[in-house]
Amino acid sequence: MTDTTASLNAAMRYIEQHLFDEIDFNELARIAGCTEYQFRRMFSYLAEMPLSEYIRRRRLSRAADLLRAGGAKIIDIALRCGYESPDAFGKAFQAVYGVSPSALRKNPAEMQPFPPLFFHLTLKGGITMNYRIVERGKFYLMGKTGYVPLVYYGQNPHTADVWKKLTQADLLVLMEYSQVDPKGILCVYEQTTKGNTQTKWEGDEIFTCVGVVMEEPMPARFKGRFDVLPFEASTWLVFSAMDNTRESQLARSTKETYAQIAEWLPTSEYEETGAPTMTWQESYDFSKPERKSEIWVPVRKRG
Repeated sequence: MTDTTASLNAAMRYIEQHLFDEIDFNELARIAGCTEYQFRRMFSYLAEMPLSEYIRRRRLSRAADLLRAGGAKIIDIALRCGYESPDAFGKAFQAVYGVSPSALRKNPAEMQPFPPLFFHLTLKGGITMNYRIVERGKFYLMGKTGYVPLVYYGQNPHTADVWKKLTQADLLVLMEYSQVDPKGILCVYEQTTKGNTQTKWEGDEIFTCVGVVMEEPMPARFKGRFDVLPFEASTWLVFSAMDNTRESQLARSTKETYAQIAEWLPTSEYEETGAPTMTWQESYDFSKPERKSEIWVPVRKRG
């Protein structure tokens, strides 16, 4: 746990040291000891904001200090903060602080700072994570695929666009072939962006699959109707995210479970492999009472 906390805080110090530079997110992930995707996702749940928003707020906070100090031109401060024009910088600054950069320069005042964040990983309130360990060989996910904008924190409403590709007849067929645990519909977000870009910003399009688990490849008669996503053999930690009948309640429970996993996992003997995490739904019928949900995380023991 100490080593993990130290690595995460070293990554946060790296951000501070390069706040006005072009941050190398591959180097940031290397310092944190995980992939860029894992670091961004962990950060979003622990800090309750996307990493990109944190960096934006820290730059604007530093900009406020520079404006009050005087000397530097507003256009130079805007460029250092990554804005192409003083107008764009001014709108962003006023949205956060309620005054324009020029007004603050003319009448320096105390501003509410946005201080740098550092992690102190503890299990809040003595939380104990209940999970089971599942060893699985190679399997396949059969269903529909698509690209959706990446959302690190909270639920991704765009996933519904992939769900809509499945007709009622498709869902009935998938449930008939859902004979392997976990039985039911799964949603997977692949950790690769469209075009295989290296940096994964909020809004980048990522590959998504909604379907059911099968031990064998897709039957030939379904080719053209469904897509298939292969998974290699892995160890999985399975966390329950059960909630009540409403979809919004289920989504809230799933988000909270993800947040607890993000906080707990660095303190455990496990680390993510980098393969996609799966969210399992017992049924596609959102009105079903006591509908269950689980989060499947592919892991390996820390070396």
